[in-house]
Amino acid sequence: MTSEVAVNYRERAYSLLQADADKIVKLIQVQMDHLTMPQCPLYEEVLDTQMFGLSREIDFAVRLGLVDEKDGKAILDRLERELSALHEACTKKREK
Repeated sequence: MTSEVAVNYRERAYSLLQADADKIVKLIQVQMDHLTMPQCPLYEEVLDTQMFGLSREIDFAVRLGLVDEKDGKAILDRLERELSALHEACTKKREK
């Protein structure tokens, strides 16, 4: 495999992982926009499933050498910050 092709695969893999992460961020942002407490079992199940699926995708890409482990971790860290912001916003809303 040529170096150019390998770089293209890496860029494509990272781009696809980012796109999947962006879908999860949108799910989180919809909840934040409506300040709906994420204690709904359906919401929790969907989010947990999406986060688990993405973590498996990242692990697979890392094992193939298509994505650096620190870059994959950065994607998951960003999602966790978004989720934390949702919980904080909902908690503040309930305290008012």
